[in-house]
Amino acid sequence: MILLRRLGGPLFALNPDLIERAEATPDTVVTMVNGNKYLVCESLTEMTELIRDHRARIIATAESMAIDSSSIAQSAARGNAPHLHDVSAHTDNAVVPIRSREA
Repeated sequence: MILLRRLGGPLFALNPDLIERAEATPDTVVTMVNGNKYLVCESLTEMTELIRDHRARIIATAESMAIDSSSIAQSAARGNAPHLHDVSAHTDNAVVPIRSREA
């Protein structure tokens, strides 16, 4: 969720995955896939930066979870994690990197 401020109103959280389009007319109008429209204080540039940062956090969290589950699986395979269930069957790299680390 990203936080936006309604024009003349309070902050609200918006799911950026449900945005159909955003226009600067000159105020920023956000149109959702269901047709709802929101008039927000943030500029189009500010809003796109918020969306980019939100998606970057999601990718970083997913990568972190993949690394964590890999280390948990290795510990479980060695018998070092008795309080965790066996996750060795779940090490099929479910998270696929968007770009290679060499780029």
